[in-house]
Amino acid sequence: MGKLKGVVIGSGFGGLAAAIRLQASGVQVTLLEQRETIGGRAGQIKDSGYTFDTGPSLVTATEIIDSVFQHAGTTLRESVDLVPLDPFYRVHFYDGTFIDYSGDVEDMERQMAVFNKSDAQNYRRFLNDIKPVFDAVITDGLGAMPFDNLKTFAAFVPRALKLKAYKTVAGYAADYFDDFRHQFMFSFHPLFIGGNPFYSPALYVMIPYLEKEQGVWYIQGGMYELVKAMASVLVDLGGIIRTATPADEIIVKDGKAVGVRSGDEIIDADLVVSNADLVRTYTNLLSSVDRKKWTDKRLDKLKQSMSCFLLYLGVRQEYPELKHHTLMIAERYRELLEDIFRRKILADDFSLYLHVPSRTDRTMAPEGGESLYILAPVPNLRSGTDWDQAAGPLRDKIVKYLEEWGLKDLEASIEVEHMFTPADFETELLAEAGNAFGIEPILTQSAYFRPHNRSEDVDNLYFVGAGTHPGAGIPGVLLSAEATMKSIREDHHLETPILRDPVIVQ
Repeated sequence: MGKLKGVVIGSGFGGLAAAIRLQASGVQVTLLEQRETIGGRAGQIKDSGYTFDTGPSLVTATEIIDSVFQHAGTTLRESVDLVPLDPFYRVHFYDGTFIDYSGDVEDMERQMAVFNKSDAQNYRRFLNDIKPVFDAVITDGLGAMPFDNLKTFAAFVPRALKLKAYKTVAGYAADYFDDFRHQFMFSFHPLFIGGNPFYSPALYVMIPYLEKEQGVWYIQGGMYELVKAMASVLVDLGGIIRTATPADEIIVKDGKAVGVRSGDEIIDADLVVSNADLVRTYTNLLSSVDRKKWTDKRLDKLKQSMSCFLLYLGVRQEYPELKHHTLMIAERYRELLEDIFRRKILADDFSLYLHVPSRTDRTMAPEGGESLYILAPVPNLRSGTDWDQAAGPLRDKIVKYLEEWGLKDLEASIEVEHMFTPADFETELLAEAGNAFGIEPILTQSAYFRPHNRSEDVDNLYFVGAGTHPGAGIPGVLLSAEATMKSIREDHHLETPILRDPVIVQ
């Protein structure tokens, strides 16, 4: 019997990780990317000396990333230049106050005591209580376990109840902290993976513990350096990467995926892994397949994550008042999230996340300038918003707000400008309803109730990325590749490669 052949559709972090794991396990992999460049959401723009990461912008859970490199006989540290960030974020609140969020427990207690001494005293208890959640998801590997049968899920239920997974992240944090700043600070993280903290299950409350233990990092040269490093690893292993090669159809015979059609070409495969949007994979690439589980009607009922409005500004001025990661929180924070997630309204106000890598890495902007990545969470396209009409006014409103906030002469200093809207998420990234983070992480769309890593409708078809278990974010999609690989090994009797000892980045 010859070497198994696998086709991976999509070159986001999930697709790259799955391709590396497959190739290292003896499968001959061909990775297909419909765009001219690899990376998916994790793209890059270079313009007039300014460099912008277009999607993910921070590194956590370095052990999870390192695990992928270990499968190729190398390490994360050998592949990219990691820089620790301190603070992790500066969080500005509507009343003019701010907190520098970091992994320094004593410093966090000191800052919190300014606003509420009782909250500061509760901080260590909070960390102690969320450690079991971290242990379950990361240490014990539940995030990398395919929840594709009821027996596995039933075994997890008692532990989930003990971990209070039935609570929301915001509700969990509110049990420990009274001040609105602290409630926000220890519950906002689901927003980084497309979730509403007031609806996302408390399993995500473990992220502050993860950050404290493993830090928040920057990759010198930007996040795209990680994309390039993973691609290099795949090619060195013998994998094939084909860009500008869209997957037009997954070929199915006798209920099994046997290849992928791109234009007039058929690429044969013993297994297919899709890192493309899960809904679009089923509706566009498997439209002629009789699907018993994921019918069009059922797919349409899935709640898609929020979207994002993104500005990439190259400015000929430095703004030292900004940290590498800066959050600006609206007074109407909870109501704004209701507008975005449930009412599907493009509100007049906004909260913002700013990524300013030139604060850390001067190669990201010309001397004396800044590379600004500005993200405003907005509803996905099910809001009916006409972004041809809405983009310009929202852009002007954001720039004006930032000038009034303190970024003096921002408008006049802009040399380079790029914009990305929910409509672009749909047309450029083929994301259902223009979602920015796949399927929304709510309790009824988590673990067993999320689309599985192994297709329930087509044999030898698997999924990685934000649409399957465990969810979005770099750690999430890399864990999804690990979970998917467990299913593939089980189905195709692949051996696990011998790994180097793990490297814990400190």
